Amino acid sequence: MASSHDQPVVSFLGPVASYSHQASSLTRAQPGLGLLLTPSQGGSAGFPRGQMALETDVFDEVQDRRVTAGVVPFENSTNGSVVFTLDNLADRNGRYKDVTVDGEIFVDVHHCLLGRKKPSEKLDQAHETSGACAPAAASPSPSVLDSLSHIRRLYSHPQAFGQCNAFISTYLKGVEIIDVSSTSKAAEIVSQDETGTWAAISNHLALSLYGLDLLGKNIEDREDNTTRFLVIGTNPSVPDDWDLQKLSIARSGSKSLVSFTVPHTAPGALADVLGCFREFNLNLTSINSRPSLLAPFQYIFFVEFEGHRYDDADGRVKGALERISQAAQSWRWLGSWERYR
Repeated sequence: MASSHDQPVVSFLGPVASYSHQASSLTRAQPGLGLLLTPSQGGSAGFPRGQMALETDVFDEVQDRRVTAGVVPFENSTNGSVVFTLDNLADRNGRYKDVTVDGEIFVDVHHCLLGRKKPSEKLDQAHETSGACAPAAASPSPSVLDSLSHIRRLYSHPQAFGQCNAFISTYLKGVEIIDVSSTSKAAEIVSQDETGTWAAISNHLALSLYGLDLLGKNIEDREDNTTRFLVIGTNPSVPDDWDLQKLSIARSGSKSLVSFTVPHTAPGALADVLGCFREFNLNLTSINSRPSLLAPFQYIFFVEFEGHRYDDADGRVKGALERISQAAQSWRWLGSWERYR
């Protein structure tokens, strides 16, 4: 059960103040999902406290029905797809056979550099890093370079590093880069530093939560930096409130996600599967691939397209899925949901 009182619980990549936490707070706008949130690192989820939260933990909780839904990052507008989520959706070992994608959430991502100001240095506002985006590497600000000269380690999630390349290469060149499970975990780690030489790329919520100093804000490469999260659950059939959901889908549209493999020795096999979408006039919105691990350089493909499996009056989605089942070596429908944007 999700909880002792049958309250809906949404699991997210913790600790609190992560971007996944922020996305999970928006699930209240998703039909059928509730408000009670639990970080996937302990407590009601059954994981030991202090254990590093992983995206796999969220999938485990959803598959085992310990929560109603999970929120996982899927892609970023600057740095591309989140491979950890794709790998869990690939489900190579059959662990997540009941997990479906039931929604999407977009979060504007504005990164901050958090840490400790240089001891004995009192910086006024004019010397703080406050640009709207990362400056060009060709013209670094001397005052900012000086204010960050004491930083020796930089912690964050790999996706955040990829979204702040310009700032890092300009002001933190040569600093040791350390990957951690989330941006909020990075802030938590840095808050325990007694040397004052560690910093984290995190968000403004973590600033006060962990008692850190703001060393830089809006350090992402692009002002329009956005991450799309998927809401996952175990809802393979038509929901109870389907009539209401259909009205909402009629206004905003819908999307679906499938994965498949093709025989790599057959010429044109991938084109044959992709042709199924064109044959039924279904617009593709993204294509990804991950190694299948069946053999070197063979892949599982993920295709997202416009259309809904259960809102398919003209039968286009049904027709495409039937053709895919004939053309692909193996395939799986991963879910349909209301389009957020």
